[in-house]
Amino acid sequence: MADESVLHPSLIVPVGHVEPVPRRIRGMIDGRVAFDTRRALYVWEWAAYPQFSIPVQDLVEGVLTDDGAVEELGAGPARRHTLRVGPEVREGAAWVWDKGAPEPLHGTVRFAWEALDSWFEEDEPVHAHPRSPYSRVDALRSSSSVRVELDGAVLADASHCVKLFETGLPTRYYLDRAHIDWSHLALSGTVTQCPYKGTTSSYWSFRGDVTTHEDIAWGYDFPTIHANRIAGMVAFFNEEVDLYVDGAPLPRPAAPTP
Repeated sequence: MADESVLHPSLIVPVGHVEPVPRRIRGMIDGRVAFDTRRALYVWEWAAYPQFSIPVQDLVEGVLTDDGAVEELGAGPARRHTLRVGPEVREGAAWVWDKGAPEPLHGTVRFAWEALDSWFEEDEPVHAHPRSPYSRVDALRSSSSVRVELDGAVLADASHCVKLFETGLPTRYYLDRAHIDWSHLALSGTVTQCPYKGTTSSYWSFRGDVTTHEDIAWGYDFPTIHANRIAGMVAFFNEEVDLYVDGAPLPRPAAPTP
């Protein structure tokens, strides 16, 4: 499950916008290099974040077979292809941009993200989808106190926190585990991925005397370098709990996004 970024309107990039990626991009399947390029393009098929489009000439072990179908993607028409890398075949996993798509995309291919086993920017893995060049994450230590309550139970009471500021999203408050009352929290099997923070290690659900609330808290044991200060800490959904920061209650945002 990937987290879905909901950007502030002023940060939205127009659908169909294309610009160069100033980084080496590689895709792997079963340990083999499907493509390796320093000429990738960002293409916004929807406003929240871009996809990578790869020059067909920069395929390494990847082989494309035309499926004989033209499909309309967010940035225009593209011919669907099957991707083969060694013995591995991923049917309908690629789209070569066709006439009617933005001119810079001609001669490039957009892959379904999940069709590749792994993606790399330079030598760093990328999770869930490409990182937008117009978004950022800052994890800052803070002396703000944080109290978390739900259905009358105090789930956490911390004298300090790490505040995580992610473009277009609510501030998240990451707490040391020693400041959390675990008696109402049960480990769940949920896992999500974020291109800016990495893959979650755990989610927890609330088990009250009367009610339950699924997946209200999460943690990253091994976050990306961009968010390394939240390693081993736990955050609660602002949308699902009552948060008090420096004694003041916070309004609940509308939709959950870890």
